[in-house]
Amino acid sequence: MKAYMGRASFVALCVVLCAGCALLSPVKIDTKKYVLDRIPLDLPIAQAHSATLLVLVPETDPIYATTQMTYTSQAYQIAYFSQNEWAETPSQMIQPLIVETLRRTHYFSEILAPPHFGSHTYALRTEILELKQDFSSNPAILRLTMRFYLSREVTAQVIATKELSVQEPLRDRSPYAGVVAANEAMVYVLRELAKFTVEKAH
Repeated sequence: MKAYMGRASFVALCVVLCAGCALLSPVKIDTKKYVLDRIPLDLPIAQAHSATLLVLVPETDPIYATTQMTYTSQAYQIAYFSQNEWAETPSQMIQPLIVETLRRTHYFSEILAPPHFGSHTYALRTEILELKQDFSSNPAILRLTMRFYLSREVTAQVIATKELSVQEPLRDRSPYAGVVAANEAMVYVLRELAKFTVEKAH
């Protein structure tokens, strides 16, 4: 009887210890990852030129130089979603979109991107100034602001600049709706960037 009680106590102790370990184990939280990958279909198709273009990696405000997705719910505040993030930094996702968009205009004979610099006629530098979901407004909106600089390689002189700011409404107040709005805003920005680059590179 004593042996039975001893075994029962041992089993009970093991159950308690295992339960305690389970409580102390970190909870696994699945993080959803999202991408910016849309390119405008209605691009200006220009006559081909011999000029070449170098598309530099976009510079980014430090707030947005991360895979964390930013949002604001009140003035002067920036926060990051805990279970939703970008698959890559905005800069890493946007640069190939710029390259592909400008290739589809057929204006430049070649479009280069780092690390392949090579000789080029023009260089395009971009800045990501803002990329956040704004829940302080009604409806909530996605704010995207970018600035472009086009320069000549020979003189390194900036020949044209343009800043675009887009406010795209969210379908609902959720991180995913913000991603959809960000892709819509990106389509508009890329279309305007293509027009700007082709017009100023004449």
